[in-house]
Amino acid sequence: MRIFISTGEVSGDLQGALLIEALYRQAQATGLELEIVALGGDRMAAAGATLLSNTSGIGSVGLFESLPYVLPTLQVQRRAKQYLRENPPDLVVLIDYLGPNIGVGTYLQRQMPQVPVAYYITPQVWVWSPFKRDTTRIIEISDQVLAIFPEEAQYFQKRGASAAWVGHPLVDRMQKAPSREEARRILEIESEQIAIALLPASRPQELKYLMPVMFEAAKAIQNKLPQVHFWIPLSLEAYRLQIEAAIGRYGLNATLVAGKSQEVLAAADLAIAKSGTVNLELALLNVPQVVLYRVSRFTYWIARNILKFSIPFMSPANLVMMRSIVPELLQDQATPENIVQEALELLLNPERRQQTVADYQEMRSSLGEVGVCDRAAKEILQML
Repeated sequence: MRIFISTGEVSGDLQGALLIEALYRQAQATGLELEIVALGGDRMAAAGATLLSNTSGIGSVGLFESLPYVLPTLQVQRRAKQYLRENPPDLVVLIDYLGPNIGVGTYLQRQMPQVPVAYYITPQVWVWSPFKRDTTRIIEISDQVLAIFPEEAQYFQKRGASAAWVGHPLVDRMQKAPSREEARRILEIESEQIAIALLPASRPQELKYLMPVMFEAAKAIQNKLPQVHFWIPLSLEAYRLQIEAAIGRYGLNATLVAGKSQEVLAAADLAIAKSGTVNLELALLNVPQVVLYRVSRFTYWIARNILKFSIPFMSPANLVMMRSIVPELLQDQATPENIVQEALELLLNPERRQQTVADYQEMRSSLGEVGVCDRAAKEILQML
């Protein structure tokens, strides 16, 4: 049986890889032979998918920021449609990646309506989308929505979609995460050293808008606490030179690490992170964090004044609880001074750290039980 999976960006590649491993496990248990072809990244390829195109570096947030990726995205979509036309799959799985996946789903709906489509991890239109059309299109192109948040499943069910809550796949991934002690041993971090994880970018635009303010804040923290050492997991090899140059430019006592992202997160006393999936990883590891996000001023102005865009929270950790359990700084609030203030409070105030960990434990119960990826895989294979 041939399954085609479509996703993009670093987070989609991670979620896709976890799903692919589960699909092969479940297929083997039922005697089903699978061929998986995908738009994704290196992790999905390592999990056993044949990559049609690597989309892990194609992605952005914002209007102006998206322009450089319009042509590469169209080229990927053309190649995907040609492949689907010449090699009709038995089933298609879409993961996040709103615009491109709606394009793929619309093509299937029109040209290959007999092929069932599962949308696993829908884009968070249930939280932030100013366009009702996005929700409508997701429902129209999907035979089954597999939701990772309870509110997400309820949102689509109320609008007539066939939707099931399977839980968040990071619950499975964190089962293999090292303990704090083990991670610090692997990274050779002394017990008395303060380790702060910096997570500036999984998209190219974030190197421009997030990394400078984050690194400036890190420099100020370093001046106040000379024993601090910063650890930066490398999300994509293509970002190495820019990050290394910035480390030197700001004079940070920092180590850039490739291939050991879980160890860096688990070993940290604190994280300063962009908004994204990594916020949940940190929460599941009980690491206090300051979350920030910035886009271009043009995009922010359009979003606020023309689209009337508003969100209750931007960090997934806060979205799960629908209340503030981690500090988040958006746009003009994401200043070095504000980052430093929040970071030092979390680092040096024991009561604040204890409250954060307590909130994390409460949040954990809303992410589902272990076995998320296998539950999703079973739902998908049943569609065959």
